[in-house]
Amino acid sequence: MADDEELTTERLPAESLVRSGADDLERAAEAALRPRSLDEFVGQRVVRDQLSLVLQAARRRGRAPDHVLLSGPPGLGKTTLAMIIAAELGTSLRVTSGPAIQHAGDLAAVLSSLEEGEVLFLDEIHRLARPAEELLYVAMEDFRVDVVVGKGAGASAIPLALPPFTVVGATTRAGLLPAPLRDRFGFTGHLDFYETHELERVLLRSAGLLGAPLAADAAAEIASRSRGTPRIANRLLRRVRDWAEVRGDGSLDLGAARAALEVYEVDERGLDRLDRAVLSALCTRFGGGPVGLTTLAVAVGEEPETVETVAEPFLVREGLIGRTPRGRVALPGAWEHLGLEPVAGPGTLFG
Repeated sequence: MADDEELTTERLPAESLVRSGADDLERAAEAALRPRSLDEFVGQRVVRDQLSLVLQAARRRGRAPDHVLLSGPPGLGKTTLAMIIAAELGTSLRVTSGPAIQHAGDLAAVLSSLEEGEVLFLDEIHRLARPAEELLYVAMEDFRVDVVVGKGAGASAIPLALPPFTVVGATTRAGLLPAPLRDRFGFTGHLDFYETHELERVLLRSAGLLGAPLAADAAAEIASRSRGTPRIANRLLRRVRDWAEVRGDGSLDLGAARAALEVYEVDERGLDRLDRAVLSALCTRFGGGPVGLTTLAVAVGEEPETVETVAEPFLVREGLIGRTPRGRVALPGAWEHLGLEPVAGPGTLFG
């Protein structure tokens, strides 16, 4: 556990704590907490039950299961489910991602090295290059790849048979998948955000694996600020453990949870510094809007892409801001969260 201790006590910048993405360090910290079977996997009951049926049927027939597509926001367990699928089938998992496959030859090399029954996990499958995408169509349907030999007019394609295998594709943007690729998946599961009580179970399990018993009320507090995302919940748990070990008495109780989350500027609704800055600028500087994305980004000192992809999705989902053709507007919940009185103005909901 020594290596795991070193990884999990590494501090992250405050503004990254409630982001659903993960870097290599974060993924290494997550590895020790991943469930190993469908029975251990918390939440996503419908997808879990459907997937269990698909895998059991494949095992009884002694065949590779249909290709699986998992969609949904980041941090909900798509990679974990891919690992569980391989474990449940008793086979190995080959991992790559859409951005890593730049050419059809890159994908052909991966496919031609697969063994019978192996699971190929393609993360961010919507970002596959078009030539690789077309190669994947044939590989998934006919279990073959056409290897091109030579160049120009003298080039010829040699079909190479592949052993049966299963592709597990993961995407945060299912709408970007072309229909021919989407149709080749025999099972599609969409992962939804978790309920607070489900996140409490995730946290209690993770705390046990970390050897840091977590009080039930502390688990509820952390879960309520985790944006419905297990990755964020586990990240906050590690920061609470840091605080308890360094500034507390080592107990992961409600007081430690609240104190740690205050240090890391994660409020009772799960908003962080950037989220509150966006709300504050929208309400106090622009009277509730509407205001353009670029202007709003300049007001909070961030790039427009950061505001649009990092802060906005959660604020919109929580009903705090709205997106209109004229720009972003503050909704009643935003004023209430900041403790401000709504200002009537052109374009706002109060004008």
